[in-house]
Amino acid sequence: MDTGLKGRTVLVTGASRNMGRLAALAFAREGANIAICTSTRMNDLNQVAEEARAMGVNAVAMQCDITDDTAVGAFVKHSHATLGRIDVAVNLAGFRCEQPFLDESHDAWHRNIGVNLTGPYHVCRHVLPLMMERRWGRIINTSGIAPYLGIGAAKAMVKLGIVGFTRGIAQEFGKYNITANCFGPGQIARPAEATVKEKPIRAVQALQRKGTPEEAISLIIYLASEGAGFITGQSYLVNGGAYLQ
Repeated sequence: MDTGLKGRTVLVTGASRNMGRLAALAFAREGANIAICTSTRMNDLNQVAEEARAMGVNAVAMQCDITDDTAVGAFVKHSHATLGRIDVAVNLAGFRCEQPFLDESHDAWHRNIGVNLTGPYHVCRHVLPLMMERRWGRIINTSGIAPYLGIGAAKAMVKLGIVGFTRGIAQEFGKYNITANCFGPGQIARPAEATVKEKPIRAVQALQRKGTPEEAISLIIYLASEGAGFITGQSYLVNGGAYLQ
């Protein structure tokens, strides 16, 4: 399928490892130039940029804490000046806040909000005017099944919050031919799995296995594509049937 992404520019946050890294490289394989950032792992991020350039596309890699609006503005401004356009923004940077509610620190609670909610707000605030000028754009945010299953107060709160935020963006900016959607991964196998405590597959999950990063990323690519131009304000769960929406 021709995704229509060749020659476009895709901004991906949290692109130094795991799903963010694989998503950035998947867009590069589609012929899209990429603007990628990380808060700390610049060596890993630069490696992603080099892999993308080896595919024949352009890449901008910058250190950026997405909770800092000034830093996000500088990242977007530099990326736009270098690559000439920003067509797609994929918010994959995340912070895990999974302690029992009474064990969570105030710092973790606020960092959870900062990365998972305020970060996408900052990104959208800076990329949307650029998309409006071209009258074309795609916003893709990350939700999940936590709010529907009540998995952790902090996690459930931000995952449901980003759905509402995305729907608001979809309604307000649809007249500019800009779509906004969420994808919600369930249990996805990660390259760093050995360092993460494994959780058992839910007994009610239809597909009794973890998903692959490629299965999750294929949805991101589709939502960014020309073919998804009439899809907006939606939240798609890639969870093997752990929750049926």
